[in-house]
Order: sequence, then structure tokens, then C-alpha cells
Amino acid sequence: MDKPIKKKKWTVKRIAMIGVPALFFSLILYNLLFGSHDRKLNIEKERLTISTVERQDFQEFIPVTGTVVPIQTVYIDAIEGGRVEEIFVEAGNMVDEGDSLVRLENTNLRLDIMSQQSSMLDQKNSLRNSRLKMAKQKLELHDTLADLDYEINKTRRIYQQNETLLENKIISRQEYEESKDDYEYKCRKKELAILKAQQDSIMMAIQIDQLEQSLERIEQNLRIAKRRLDYLTLRAPASGQLTSLNAEYTGEIKSSGERIGQIDILDGFKIRAGIDEHYLARIVVGLQGEFDFGGRSYRLTINKIFPEIIDGRFNVDLEFIDDTPQDIRRGQTVHLRLELGDLSEALTLSLGGFFQKSGGQWVWVVDPSGGFALKRDIKIGRKNSRVFEILEGLQPGEKVITSSYDNFGDAERLILK
Repeated sequence: MDKPIKKKKWTVKRIAMIGVPALFFSLILYNLLFGSHDRKLNIEKERLTISTVERQDFQEFIPVTGTVVPIQTVYIDAIEGGRVEEIFVEAGNMVDEGDSLVRLENTNLRLDIMSQQSSMLDQKNSLRNSRLKMAKQKLELHDTLADLDYEINKTRRIYQQNETLLENKIISRQEYEESKDDYEYKCRKKELAILKAQQDSIMMAIQIDQLEQSLERIEQNLRIAKRRLDYLTLRAPASGQLTSLNAEYTGEIKSSGERIGQIDILDGFKIRAGIDEHYLARIVVGLQGEFDFGGRSYRLTINKIFPEIIDGRFNVDLEFIDDTPQDIRRGQTVHLRLELGDLSEALTLSLGGFFQKSGGQWVWVVDPSGGFALKRDIKIGRKNSRVFEILEGLQPGEKVITSSYDNFGDAERLILK
């Protein structure tokens, strides 16, 4: 007897027809509820520069461009102005200290010297006449005193005789009194003559002293004027190379104080570097730097700072600490690494084009799987020519994209292929 066959409700085909769409919609629902909705950008890994965050010794320094200059430069200025009369040497030649370089002519200065010479002669004549007058007055005084002494002796004898005669009542008292008055008058006259001579001598001495002082001033001024005349010949103040001479032809007019040239003393060299004014407060004498030349590194130290700001930069002079490169030449350009602080340990990240886009506020950090990268906020501190100092946001060993971010747009996740 045949048994009826029950028809299966859940056949493989039916299960497949219902299960596949259900699984599909389940995946869609899961993706909607739990999946990532970040804006993604696919990018080839080979086109990126990926750097590792490292903890290492950090030396903050800035790149600086400098120029080789002589260790000492002596400038030549015209102390006295005048017309160029003769040029003895050309720029570029070696000169010795004291060599004549340029001779100027100044007619007004020569006339002034002649006038001072004339005044000096007048003062000398006045001084000589005053001394002669004083000597004459002394002779006249001696002559006057001699006459007065004679008169005093004469009147004294008469007075003394009359005194005896009066006692004997041979002469009258009136005659005696007259002789006495005459004697006392002569004595008083001598005293006055001496007093007058003393006063005249004092006045004459003062006058002579004033004339001598005036003559000394005139002679001193004349010596200065003659020295000024010597200044018209410009001489080399030191031995070296006359690198510039601002006197090209005779007849040029040069003003007092005008710079005529300069001499470079070639006993050694130093580096003069221009630094951005942003670093002015951090640059001090004693900071060190280095540069590479001829396969060696040479150390330098700042010994002078010029704080004047010109076109946003200021200059410093650096001297070599140990050796000076043998083949270095004046005017040569060198690239220095100027150290701004002491060596210290820090978390670092290599420099790269990312900074132009993010300003150092965020970076793309590669996931440990290496399959994607996400944005992360960071905080950057100091930097040198190779790395940034990382203050916050990264850990040692993490991978960071340090190439340019210009092509990443507003992506929130980078898929690395």
C-alpha cells in the first residue's frame, strides 16, 4: 500500500531564497548601526613618507647663512675734507702700516694756518714789548730811588743840623720845622715810589702772564692746524689688503668724516651671519654653532651681536673655536647650524610637508595594522633642521605620515594600499 509523501515546507531552495536576502539585509543593518561612517580616501602607501616617533637626544638649532669676513677690518675716513690731489695706490693691493694712500688739498686750511701764524707773531711782539717795558720801568724805578735816597740823605743832614742849632737857639723854630717837613716829605715820597713800582710790577706781571698764556694757546692751535695739514695725506693705519678705495680720480671733493676706504687684516677669518629678528631675544654671546667644510665640521661661537634690525634680520659675528679651514676665502658663503640651547632628551618627529597644512596641530597616525591612518591632535614644541619636539599626542614607536597633506582633502580615514 502506497504511503502518501509529506511535502517539505523548508526546502534548500526555499531556505536559500529567504536566507540570502535576510543575510544581506542583516549585513546592511549591522553596517548602518555599528559600521564606520568616516569619509575615506584610498591612497598608495608608496606615495607617502611615514616616519617613526622616537625618543632621542634633542638639540635645538636653526639654519643660518653666513659670509666669511676678515677677523678685523680697519676703516679709513677723511679727518679733514679737501680735493683729491694725488692717489698713491689702487684698491686690491697689499699695503703696510704708514703707507700713503691719498693726498688731499684744502686751501682754506692753509689760509687758516697762515692767519694763526700771523697772530702768533703779533703775540710774540706784544710779549717782547711788555717785557722790555717792564725792564725799563725797573731801571726808571732804580733811578728814581737813587734820586730820592740822595734827597733824603741831604734833607736828613739839614734836619739833624737844624735840630742842634735849635737847641742852641741859633735858628728859629720855623726854620727847624721846615727842614723837618722837607725830610719827612722826601721819605714819604720814597715810600710812595716803591709802592707804585710794586703795583706796576704786579700789573705788568699779570699782563705778561696773560700774553704768555695767549701765545701758548696760539702755538697749540698752530700745532693742531699743522697736524690737520698732515691729515690731508691719508695713510694706512694697519698692514693688510686695501679692499676698497673711494677715490677714483683727482679733483674729487671729499668731506670731513667721509669714508675713503677699508683695509682687511688677513691674519684670520670669522663668519658674519644674518638671523631672523624673531630669535633676537634668544641670541646671546657665547652660543655655539657648526658648519661642514671640506669633509670636516668646524665649531664657532658668537662673540659679537649687532642688535640693529635691517629688513627683518640682525647680524652676529662668530669666531672659530679651534681650527680655521685652510682653504676658506673672504666672501665665501657658509651654512651654519646655530645651537639655541643645551642637549636634552625629547620625543621627536621628523620634519615634513605636513606642517604646512596642519600647522603642527594634528597629524595622520598610521594604525598598528598598517592598513589605515587616522587624524590625531598633537602639540609641537621646539624644532631644529631635522625634527620637531613632540609635547603631547604621540607615543614612541608610533608611525606618522609626515609628507604633504594637500591631496587628502576632508578625508577622515586614509586607507593605505
